Amino acid sequence: MTKHGKIKVGIWGLGRAGYGMHIGEIGRYPDEFEIVAGCDLLPERCEMFAARVPEARTYTDSGSFLRDPEMELVVVAVRSPDHVECDIQALEAGYRVFAEKPVALTVAGGERLRQAAERHPGKLFLRHNRRFEAAFAHIREIIASGILGEVYEIKLCRHDFQIRDDWQAIVGCGGGQLNNWGPHIIDHALRLLDAPVESVWSDLKRIAARGDAEDHLKVVLRGRNRRIVDLEISGGVAIPGPVYTVYGTRGTLVCADEQDIRLRYLHPDCAEPTHVADPGTPPLNGGFSGRTPLRWIRKTIMVEPASGHNFYSIYHELYRAIRDSVPFPITVEQALEVVRVTNEIKRQNPEFPLCPDN
Repeated sequence: MTKHGKIKVGIWGLGRAGYGMHIGEIGRYPDEFEIVAGCDLLPERCEMFAARVPEARTYTDSGSFLRDPEMELVVVAVRSPDHVECDIQALEAGYRVFAEKPVALTVAGGERLRQAAERHPGKLFLRHNRRFEAAFAHIREIIASGILGEVYEIKLCRHDFQIRDDWQAIVGCGGGQLNNWGPHIIDHALRLLDAPVESVWSDLKRIAARGDAEDHLKVVLRGRNRRIVDLEISGGVAIPGPVYTVYGTRGTLVCADEQDIRLRYLHPDCAEPTHVADPGTPPLNGGFSGRTPLRWIRKTIMVEPASGHNFYSIYHELYRAIRDSVPFPITVEQALEVVRVTNEIKRQNPEFPLCPDN
């Protein structure tokens, strides 16, 4: 048992996120959290929840759920168009809120959420949980170490081939890869860009999914620091590309599968050349690499970030923020910047229109 006691959790929405993800993730921290309530419109989902968490109360009525006397934290895991409204309702009912992504579908919805967070300071927490993925954390550490030199371009890929036919494939339900994987990878891109966004280029396509929403997206973000992050998210690519590729002035990093990181970078003793290019006629036997000898370091390392972070760390960070007043590493402004980028991408691709927040 922790010195502060467990956080009492209610889960609003018992689908693939609430039932399929959050229950198991919370279960990894039994000394920090206890599930005391669950709510879903479908009685059969409540029955499944009750069988899995028999000590918790179940509700099919959200009004009764939001009057639960024991609940302290509400995990909002309803459908995407309802996120903003349910987040605000839970905040107004006096609870802390753990908001699923996308935190909003529109900039206007995000602004409503921001205003609600200002009325209830310290109560809203944003679930960009992939911020804590081990490979992402380790690669940021490598970039910060400087061994790759000045990083000028980064490629991010999440590839799969899926003939998707649920609501996540329908524009009117807030579906599409931009709202599904998009918030995670755009959040990665903004952290790796390490500067305000100067420009956004994008292209959305529907390849294999059976709805009317995009299942393939290509986005290029350019920062004011001139760094580029090129990201692809697709349900229409049968042979996946590397998840991470990082280009620097002194080396390159490739992480194909989030398990190992392959590096090739210049030895620290290999100094920056001081001479300039010669406009004269080069010797026939001089090659094309100039006269600077290069000493390379090549290695493949396991993904093992010094931070120790992994995909599930966000719940421990949430506990520390609530019980120990440690600043939560994901801010409302960072989450809303993801929404702003998403809306710009939608603006550039009007064949896949925005779905409004309810």
